[in-house]
Amino acid sequence: MHAHHIDDVAVAHADSHALARADRVSRHQREEFEHAHLSPTATRSWGAGNRGIDEEPDPVRTCFERDRDRILHASAFRRLAGKTQVFVFPDDHQRTRMTHAVEVAQVARSVAGPLGLNVALTEAIAVGHDCGHGPGGHASEDAFSPYLAEGYDHAVWGADETLTPLNLCIETLDGIRNHSWSRPAPSTPEGEVVSWADRIAYVCHDFEDAVAAGIVASHMLPDIVARRCGTDRSSQLGTFVRSMIDTAATSGRIGMHPDIAEALGAFRRFNYDHVYLRPASRRQADAVIVMLRALVEHYADRPHELASERDDIARDLDAGSPEAVRMAVAWVSGMTDRYACGRAMSLLGWERDRLPAGIDV
Repeated sequence: MHAHHIDDVAVAHADSHALARADRVSRHQREEFEHAHLSPTATRSWGAGNRGIDEEPDPVRTCFERDRDRILHASAFRRLAGKTQVFVFPDDHQRTRMTHAVEVAQVARSVAGPLGLNVALTEAIAVGHDCGHGPGGHASEDAFSPYLAEGYDHAVWGADETLTPLNLCIETLDGIRNHSWSRPAPSTPEGEVVSWADRIAYVCHDFEDAVAAGIVASHMLPDIVARRCGTDRSSQLGTFVRSMIDTAATSGRIGMHPDIAEALGAFRRFNYDHVYLRPASRRQADAVIVMLRALVEHYADRPHELASERDDIARDLDAGSPEAVRMAVAWVSGMTDRYACGRAMSLLGWERDRLPAGIDV
């Protein structure tokens, strides 16, 4: 099909009738709109933003819209489609790290918009928050930590290593670095919204995936969860989102009503007891740890094999040196589940039955 022409303009449809304003709304005008209409506590966009390396502002997008777009187009984000959320190499309808990130962004936007916060910054933090995850889910953190003096935290690694080439704004990186509840509080209200949205999203959708997989059933939910939040994902998400909006409206703080937060906590504990820490999950995590450590040690002893943009650096590294080990961790952490398992078979000579359950290489 070819474009059609109406009034010397190429249009997609022969009967196109959509119109837009003739004068472009500049980035500067949109920044002024933010200043006038966002909450006084919201993070403002300005110019090119506060970045590690100075750059020219985008003529149309705000700095945080630019960050969001950079993350969405980054290979680190695309690889999330092949990384474990709960189930290694999931079935067609089970969540991956990418679908999790998208759902976190939806929940976070649902909260940030009504509160008058900066939605673009919220989205940027949300879509980037898990880019530091390795293959095999949280087990990868246990696998990589012994090789780094500071340990391996996916939130910190994502902000300080994985996404560094994107030259993101410090507010975006701060929200990514500190989205985990074990970390210091983010410096922006948008970052705190994402911290809550992450927990809300994974608690609800991990349970839904586990129900679909026959691991648990809705009637097993604790009474406090079923009574206060419902037994289906839509009711649960709606309850948690509305509680955050109402709580901020009445208290001015980013949080949740204690009764609903108590239900969310009970929901999360249920998932840990019946999904994340069930024997099959523990066996899966153990297999992931063994495999990833074997790959790190293989590459650390053979830095010339590291297929990255830093090949020239890798070739000059001494086998087993701290620099080679760190580069090996960086390389293996970027792998998808399927690629890591394929490397274990082709490089280490592993048989299929040694791979984490659920993988079909």
